[in-house]
Amino acid sequence: MITSDQLRNVLEREQALRGYLDIDGKTIQLEEEELRTHDPGFWEDAKRAEIQMKKVKELKKWIQLYNEVHAAAEELQLAYDYVKEEITTEEEVDEAYGKAILLIENLEFRNMLRQEADQMSCVLKINSGAGGTESQDWASMLLRMYTRWAESNNYKISVANYQDGDEAGIKTATLNIEGEYAYGYLKCENGVHRLVRVSPYNAQGKRMTSFASVFVTPLVDDTIEVKIDQAAISWDTFRSGGAGGQNVNKVESGVRLRYQFKDPYTGEEEEILIENTETRDQPKNRENAMRQLRSILYDKELKHRMEEQAKVEAGKKKIEWGSQIRSYVFDDRRVKDHRTNYQTSDVNGVMDGKIDDFIKAYLMEFAAEDAAAEK
Repeated sequence: MITSDQLRNVLEREQALRGYLDIDGKTIQLEEEELRTHDPGFWEDAKRAEIQMKKVKELKKWIQLYNEVHAAAEELQLAYDYVKEEITTEEEVDEAYGKAILLIENLEFRNMLRQEADQMSCVLKINSGAGGTESQDWASMLLRMYTRWAESNNYKISVANYQDGDEAGIKTATLNIEGEYAYGYLKCENGVHRLVRVSPYNAQGKRMTSFASVFVTPLVDDTIEVKIDQAAISWDTFRSGGAGGQNVNKVESGVRLRYQFKDPYTGEEEEILIENTETRDQPKNRENAMRQLRSILYDKELKHRMEEQAKVEAGKKKIEWGSQIRSYVFDDRRVKDHRTNYQTSDVNGVMDGKIDDFIKAYLMEFAAEDAAAEK
């Protein structure tokens, strides 16, 4: 059975959550925000109404999650008190403790995601590195890993773009992962992922190293203001590939958006290229491509803020969005994150989407710095 120190730890953490989440303040704020929705003309401005309803929903969620923690802590206290009177068993006390700790840890973890974009859905793009078939196969393995992770967390997944490799795997793929905090959890996956394994494509059975890059950006919606210069946009259309059907290689439903971006801070220019083959409806693909463009431009602004903060706080973590972040060494049964030094021998589990421990380790170490950079 749990000790009195373990019980005290749960009760102290529950009270600490109430304080630094400002649950009392959020409860008052929720009442005020809900009153605004009762205005007779509230729904006349759909965009404003959507922003307001989002705010109400977010406040309700924080209060609900804390209330679950509070109830679990109270249940644990009662179970602990009643065991002496044999009203509850030691097993029931341990079960109540496990439930309370899980809820507390989940809420503490969620509280690390405080940046403006953290609660958004995300766009995740995977590009194979140099190395032909070997790297293209590695890119497809990463695609499967992230798909499995998203499915296990009940996120909605759609494929915005997909290009097969020359012999196996993929050259590139873009996923929309939709649901609460998808970006907050997956932003730590930005960077280069390195695979070391005995290659199935090498006749001599040599140990090969492959690279693939992952880019994660917030998937913005209509409630986020992003400035787009319409004159800087040009479009191409092309025939989509696919598994078959009447439209394949006959109708130019695929779209290619080119945006001539000029950095407002440095004056540097670059072309942003987005391809979308998500549907067989060209107008819909254009709409999806524009949504991705808005996400990329929004992400550039976020990165600028972070880079400016990094210059001020030179002693803190240097932000390198394109750096090598993780190594997957198959024959040594090891996956290691080079930023946190967290590693595991469960290679098969990781490749099946069990990456939550890597995400948690990153947020535990860097969430506070990232939140400061966002301000």
